[in-house]
Amino acid sequence: MAWGIAIRNPERPSDEPAGMRWPKPGWPRWSAPRLAQIILAANGFALLILIVGMLAVSETRRGLVDAKIDALRAEGELIANVLAEGAAESDPAPVLLGDEARAILRQLYVPQDVRVRIFDKGVRTVADSHLLSSRFDVVPLPDIGEGGAGGVNDQRPVFTRFLEGIGGVFRTREERDVLRRSLREEVDIAILGQTTSGVRRQEDGTRVVSVSIPIQPVQAVVGVVTLESFDLDALIASERRALLPFIVIAAVVTILSSLMLTVFIARPIRRLAVAAHEARMAGGKRVEMPHLEGRRDEIGELGLALHAMTEALYDRMDAIEQFAADVAHELKNPLTSIRSAVETLPKAKDDERRARLLAVIQSDVKRLDRLITDISRASRLDAELAREDTARFDFAALLKDIVESYRDARQTGPDLVFEPVAGSAMIEGRAGPLGQVVRNLIDNAVTFAPKDRASRIKLRVFRDHRNGLPAWTLTVEDEGPGIPEENLETVFKRFYTDRPKGAAFGTHSGLGLAIARQIVKAHGGAIHAENRKGDDGHVRGARFVVTLPAARGE
Repeated sequence: MAWGIAIRNPERPSDEPAGMRWPKPGWPRWSAPRLAQIILAANGFALLILIVGMLAVSETRRGLVDAKIDALRAEGELIANVLAEGAAESDPAPVLLGDEARAILRQLYVPQDVRVRIFDKGVRTVADSHLLSSRFDVVPLPDIGEGGAGGVNDQRPVFTRFLEGIGGVFRTREERDVLRRSLREEVDIAILGQTTSGVRRQEDGTRVVSVSIPIQPVQAVVGVVTLESFDLDALIASERRALLPFIVIAAVVTILSSLMLTVFIARPIRRLAVAAHEARMAGGKRVEMPHLEGRRDEIGELGLALHAMTEALYDRMDAIEQFAADVAHELKNPLTSIRSAVETLPKAKDDERRARLLAVIQSDVKRLDRLITDISRASRLDAELAREDTARFDFAALLKDIVESYRDARQTGPDLVFEPVAGSAMIEGRAGPLGQVVRNLIDNAVTFAPKDRASRIKLRVFRDHRNGLPAWTLTVEDEGPGIPEENLETVFKRFYTDRPKGAAFGTHSGLGLAIARQIVKAHGGAIHAENRKGDDGHVRGARFVVTLPAARGE
């Protein structure tokens, strides 16, 4: 066990930088930013990108633009053919007749959202459907100081310009070039005999779908007819309005999903964090973790893990307190004996009595040294088990080596008999601590071996199962007096000693079996004691049973 744990309750931990703000009592340090805010911000940002993308893509509806261009081109070619037949003459040179062109245009049907302009070869306006129908464009002048004459006065809202800027990313290079083209440039291209079309921008920023078609009676170009449609922005705005219900629904779903994530994820984590903080500030008093057993997800697993962790911590703290009390009690006995002997020693009048008192002092000093050594080993055991890496090894080979070392070191005493398993007994763990378990059990069996007759200590390992999983079981049997039935579990408690008659007092600390159980439990195994009984029901000795999980694949 890690007996060096210290429980503190400072205003600020000593290992925290002085410049760091310590939270108010009852609130953990990570209270801001809140997970709920992060969830809402992340979902809202993703939705914002989706909405802006949808609105921006609507700026470049190529299908819609292509359909309008095709319609304008078909209508423009028809008007150009009519003008070439009825408003042009070739003698003495090809020329467009203005009066006839205006008369023809006045007779044609032109939709309200379309403007037809006719230019002669010198790019002078010959006819305009808006002028012929007494329709005029009203362009508001900019305020004084906001724009010079001839400058571009963009009247569109800022948000519309922002969306168009994003939508420009999806346009081709040709589309961007056409968008910056002026009407004069478009007509100049058509004068050269090339039909041109596209979406260009007016001075007020609105977009116009236009088609310019050359008027050619035979081969020579006598003029240009230009058709313009001004309803593209209105159509795009209509499509955006159609998207509005879906945007509202998406926003509502995002908010609801964020709230659900907050309720089912952020709030439980917050409860766990607050409870963990309260447990840290409780100064060792038990704090109950929130019960999340009903959740069958990762949050529930986290709650169970924190509950188990805090319970293990509280158990460890209780064990530390109990261990400290037991150590104090065990150390107090020899110290009391030494003090009594030291106080009595000056009063001893003969050498024999002084010798007995000195022997008592020496015995108690040895007992203290043995207690301190065993206590130190027990206190370091948990840390050593945590630091040492596990490995696969043959448990049967380890037992064989330990038995042979005992046989070589002991000339008298009970005979050690080892019955190995056929083949190997592979387990995964730490060979050093498990070897200590075996030696503690053998030493305990040697202590209780009968002194008046020959006896043996039998070790046997065999294949077994524990909790439905493969395992290896070791049994250590002696031929001693056995263990009282009421003490079969007590023998594993710290500082418990029950030695046979004639054994020297204070030669054992009572920690051997407690350490053995601690090591076995750290390896996921179990250890218990039982008595061997003969056919007549009488106790023939004690048996200690150690069960360890088999290595994977065994």
